[in-house]
Amino acid sequence: MSEKKTFRRANERIEQLRTKPEIAEAVAEFAAEREAMNRVHAEGLADIRKAGNLTQVEMAELLGTNQGAVSRIESRDDLLLSTLRQYLAATGAVHPKIVVEKDGVEIALDLDAFA
Repeated sequence: MSEKKTFRRANERIEQLRTKPEIAEAVAEFAAEREAMNRVHAEGLADIRKAGNLTQVEMAELLGTNQGAVSRIESRDDLLLSTLRQYLAATGAVHPKIVVEKDGVEIALDLDAFA
């Protein structure tokens, strides 16, 4: 005879798993790493703006927006490439690129293609 299985909501199962110390620790480590990555991203954009000797207000004028929008761009963890390109161009960056390494080969994505 086969036993009848009952449906369990995924959220209930996730909460049950989080009570296990090793899983709770792994989740906490992942959350801390994610937060650190987000901070590096936000500080990176602000550092680029500051390297161009621009305040958020000046940057906003160059982008045709307001200071609050610049603050949101700098604190986001996800940007459209076109937004990143506009932001970098406003700082005075010339020929901005994203460079990744794959199997020892550097591959450059020219952000000017997203103008």
